[in-house]
Amino acid sequence: MSKYPHVLYEVKDRIATITLNRPDRLNAYNDQLATGIRLAMADASKDPAVRVIVLTGAGRGFCAGADMDVLQAVPTDSAGAANRQASRATGDVGDAFKHKYGPNLDAEFGDMQRFAYFMRTQKPIIAAINGPAAGIGLIMTLYCDMRFVSDKAVLTTSFAQRGLIAEHGISWLLPRLIGPAHTLDILLSARKFSPQEAKEMGLVNKVFAADTFMHNVMTYAGLLANTVSPRSMAVMKAQVWKSYFQDFEQALKTADAEMPPSFVWPDFKEGVSHFLEKRAPKFADI
Repeated sequence: MSKYPHVLYEVKDRIATITLNRPDRLNAYNDQLATGIRLAMADASKDPAVRVIVLTGAGRGFCAGADMDVLQAVPTDSAGAANRQASRATGDVGDAFKHKYGPNLDAEFGDMQRFAYFMRTQKPIIAAINGPAAGIGLIMTLYCDMRFVSDKAVLTTSFAQRGLIAEHGISWLLPRLIGPAHTLDILLSARKFSPQEAKEMGLVNKVFAADTFMHNVMTYAGLLANTVSPRSMAVMKAQVWKSYFQDFEQALKTADAEMPPSFVWPDFKEGVSHFLEKRAPKFADI
């Protein structure tokens, strides 16, 4: 059996690509897939050869949401349903998501939250939404740092049409990304919406043509992997997610605390040197 259940994992040119690999089910989500994603993310997080992580789907879909076979098997009595809700990804990842750079996020994004370890991963995570993303598949992308989407994709929350609620932190994340009005629209209606509408809402960063989609995603990922400091990215990512829990003064204090150490990093000296010498940077891996 693969080390990463239902997941393909590849590292190339400082980019780890994690591919959800149940194409016959549009990469529908189950506990095995959850485990595969977590184990792959842990390895990417620990690997100094990785500077950027891209999360995408095999075949024509990103993730069609929860596997309907799993949903049909959920007990409808309250005790059984509670036990099902508690089911999580398995597999020991050790200290893969241990805090190293920037403000500590352990208190805000703990292990009990399904995808919160995405925030604690100190490398940027790009969701490459190559096709339909529904329900928990859409939620997964919200925990990523950026979202790029194919113009052939379709997006939906879907929960209200299944008689469910706003799951896995989406009621907290969505309003912070797109505001309460757009949030309530796509949650309450559970309607399908286009990549272009998602872009207009501010839900995704870029919409790319399907035939050049992964090329464009990897070009951007390569920009991050090869031209900027991994330490800088780690600290700034932590600053931004920490700021969700801070007021303006607290965010300023965090920046003031992080600035002095940045001046003594080798990356600061290299950042100045490569600019003055007009050459490609040689930043240290993390």
